Order: sequence, then C-alpha cells, then structure tokens
Amino acid sequence: MIEINDHGPIRELRLARPPVNALNLELMRRFNAELDAAIAAGARAIVVSGRPGIFTAGLDVPELLRLDRAQMLECWQVFFAAQARLAASPVPVAAAITGHSPAGGAVLALYCDYRVMADGKFKIGLNEVQVGLTPGPVICAALRRVVGARQADRLVSGGLLLSPGEACAIDLVDRVVPENKVVPASIEWAQHMLSLPPLAVAATRSTARADLIALVSNLGPRDYEAMNDAWFSEETQRTLRQLVERLKKGA
Repeated sequence: MIEINDHGPIRELRLARPPVNALNLELMRRFNAELDAAIAAGARAIVVSGRPGIFTAGLDVPELLRLDRAQMLECWQVFFAAQARLAASPVPVAAAITGHSPAGGAVLALYCDYRVMADGKFKIGLNEVQVGLTPGPVICAALRRVVGARQADRLVSGGLLLSPGEACAIDLVDRVVPENKVVPASIEWAQHMLSLPPLAVAATRSTARADLIALVSNLGPRDYEAMNDAWFSEETQRTLRQLVERLKKGA
C-alpha cells in the first residue's frame, strides 16, 4: 500500500493502493506508520506521492459505508492523526500530486509544506459538499490558512474542483509541472530545503506552522463523535449511497 523510495536523505512515500489510492483504514494506518518510520530512520525530508494520473481519490466511500459507528470513529481518528503527523513533521514534507486529488487527497496535501501538481486534465479541491459531507472546522481552517478566507469560502461552499493552473493561481498548489516531473520537482524542493542551515529551518518551521499544528492537536472525543454524527446522518448516507451506485454504473 506504500512504496518506499529513498533519494539520499529524502524519503518518498508513494501511495500504492490500486486503482485510485482510496483511503481506507488499513492504508491510513500504514501511512501513519511509514511517516513515523521515515523520521525514525533519519530521513531529513519526505515526499508523499501517488501513481501517474492519481494522487489519491480521498476516502474509500464504498468500503467506509460498510463500517459501524465504532469502526468509523476509529477511521476519523486515524485520518486526523495523519493530518497531525504531516502538520507537526520535524522535517519538510512535499506533496507530489501526480494527478487527481479530490477531497481527502487535497486534505493531506494541505498539511504538507509544499505542493507540486501534475499539469493536465486533473482536478484538486475539497468537493465534500457535493456528496453530502462537510470538511468540518479543522480542515476548513487549514484551507483558509493556505488560500485565504474568501477563496476558502468559495471552494468549500461550492465543493469546487480546480484545474492545476487554477489551483496554482490561488496558491492551493505551489508549482505545476509535467506529470513525469512532479516527483523530481518535489525532490528538488526538498534538496533546496536541506541546503539551508538545518537548525534555523527547524526552528522557523516550528514557529511558522504552530497554528496549523494547533488545529489538529486539540481534537478530542467530542470532535470525532460530531464527525460520526454527520457521517451517519440520513442526508449524508443517502447521498453517499447514491454516489456509490453512480460509480458502479460508471464502472
């Protein structure tokens, strides 16, 4: 589910759960474990990538709809634990967005230091409202931090998906390159970060990202229960099941 490629002191974690790297509980657990392992192994920077054409399609809705409340509660905890790890990473993290990155894919990218996206007919954005979900206050705040209040309001309220160029124009991504250059460009950025005085970088990142870290570090049982209540609401369940049926017919 995660392929590990080391580029000197830079560790690439490549999401590898065909066909679309959908985030289920197992993949998210593995992702968290590999983030921890990268730091423990002495990686000085991390690149999170996907396969050509897809970064991650976000939460695996068909699988998650089969979970009961207790299992779904754990899913929220693990998903937000991934966000917390990315936010508080002691080393720089780049998102190598190798293709489509809707919903949960865009969420994970938000918590990285730098985002490189593939040029082409790809889309990125927080489109949760289209399927009856809400990103919630933490993710909305993380988006607002990146693109500003007005753009964040526009994106989440309309559930908009943007092209790479549109995303770059509002700073949702930092750079757009040809698909086969996404990982190299992300590694190039990481190498630049490693060329800087490391203690100064670490101290500055800690200060600059303190607000982002605080967003996810204060979540507790009430927050996860609220997410569960929203997930299991009649409207959300109906809309998600309609989505799954459309996906089946499309397949």
